[in-house]
Amino acid sequence: MSAADDERMRRWRLVLGGGDADGTGCGLQGADVQMDAALAAVYDQDGRQGGLGASAPRVARWLGDIRTYFPSTVVQVMQKDAIEKLNLTRLLLEPEMLEAVEPDVHLVGTLLALNKVMPDQARESARAVVRTVVAELERRLAQKTRAAVTGALDRAARTHRPKRVADIDWNRTIRANLKNYLPERNTVVPSRLVGYARRQRSVQREVVLCIDQSGSMAASVVYSSVFGVVLASMRSLKTSLVVFDTAVVDLTERLHDPVELLFGTQLGGGTDINRAIAYCQGLITRPANSIFILISDLYEGGVRQEMLRRVAAMTQAGVQVIVLLALSDEGAPFYDHDNAAALAALGVPAFACTPDAFPDLMAAAIERRDIAQWAERQVSA
Repeated sequence: MSAADDERMRRWRLVLGGGDADGTGCGLQGADVQMDAALAAVYDQDGRQGGLGASAPRVARWLGDIRTYFPSTVVQVMQKDAIEKLNLTRLLLEPEMLEAVEPDVHLVGTLLALNKVMPDQARESARAVVRTVVAELERRLAQKTRAAVTGALDRAARTHRPKRVADIDWNRTIRANLKNYLPERNTVVPSRLVGYARRQRSVQREVVLCIDQSGSMAASVVYSSVFGVVLASMRSLKTSLVVFDTAVVDLTERLHDPVELLFGTQLGGGTDINRAIAYCQGLITRPANSIFILISDLYEGGVRQEMLRRVAAMTQAGVQVIVLLALSDEGAPFYDHDNAAALAALGVPAFACTPDAFPDLMAAAIERRDIAQWAERQVSA
């Protein structure tokens, strides 16, 4: 066999697992043996080698092995699978475990779900993990979000009566007046001007983020909280953040600290969307300049018809209402299709949004573009 064939069989052997060769005729040597054992601990279906037991030291060694043999993106997937398949949740409460894991959004979601039962000695380690992930997300998303929102606010503030020559947007003015071109004078006569309004120092938009904190929404809670912190840092926006299950908690006062904000959530429990929307309605003081973003899988445990009536009333008052089934990289989770259809009938489409697309979604909302068309373009892109 050629070297390429040998490498192909080696890879197949690692994929198939089990036995010395598993029908491939390829034995494993050196580091491949440890790599195979690390994979088998999670993915060996018949249990011949699988499992990490209830031993924190053994799990810690396994975490060290997978970080040695696999890139960080693969490590994150294996950690998530191990937590789900092998029920390692209890071991994550131990500080030495938290110091060994590769931080990612899914791990943060697990830690937030364990927040109320976490022993004191593990709490600081958990906060360090959350702080690391949040800092990375802010680095990745904050600048793009601020740029998109600022640009949208500037575009929304155009005027046809600029007060100074310096405020005239000459490119747009020329395009708007091409019909007034005089060939004999080789010039355009502007019958109307297009310019920039004076930059307003006051709040231009109210933004209310209303986040379902049921267990299936863990990644969405993390991303939504990070975006809430970024939006709250912009003086032209008045940002509120509310989380809910069967109760409603206003976490707006924690928007200055994303870690404290996240630890103020409590993943799991039931869902009362109607109660959450009712609370958020009271936060909106300027409906025509407000954006209400509900992030939920729409499984309503409250009064469904009242929920729909509240959404209809908000849209009729001029509020830009957006419903996200998820704000994460995984796409839409299981969700209530009947409620999604009912909202669409009210002119409020429900769709999933990735974190990278969210800044553009905010820009579209600020400019009051058709959100349904925006969502369709995202799906077809």
